[in-house]
Amino acid sequence: MNISTPTILTHLTDGKLDGAGVVRVAKTVSDLAGYWADADALARLDPTTPLYTTESWLPLGEATEGALAWGNTTLLPGRVGDEYFMTRGHWHRKRHLGELVICVAGAGALVLMNDARETRTETLAPGSTHHVPGHTAHRTVNTGDAPLVFLCAWVADCGHDYADIYERGFSRVLVEMGSVPTLMSR
Repeated sequence: MNISTPTILTHLTDGKLDGAGVVRVAKTVSDLAGYWADADALARLDPTTPLYTTESWLPLGEATEGALAWGNTTLLPGRVGDEYFMTRGHWHRKRHLGELVICVAGAGALVLMNDARETRTETLAPGSTHHVPGHTAHRTVNTGDAPLVFLCAWVADCGHDYADIYERGFSRVLVEMGSVPTLMSR
């Protein structure tokens, strides 16, 4: 049996994906209402302020067990109060499955929280490659002045659990304190 999958182009200079089947999504700061620690600071921002875009490619579909998915995120610089612009963050529904993250451009942090709700960060810088282990919630944060761009690879049927993060958040948030990114308790 011949199996043919479409091919896309990944631009390694800016992380962009081109080709059939690439799905693009854009988020604004107001799309993350409820995630930010400082709701008053969020209310002072234009709700249409762009936050991040994603591009995903799932050549065999999201429900295909063991298939791989590929994508990128471009997270803009900025803050809501003292909290850096961030992605929503999620667990995988199949908690034992991990993910790879490769930073293309910008400066930021990968925020990781385990099942015991212990939170830590890893620095994202061009070329840095990170393994997000299973049983780990993860989000990215832009700590720089330019867009943070990274590529991701994950098992397509891992599923994404955003609800727990929306309801309980991460145990710590990354804020700017004296020009230094600092993890603070919520």
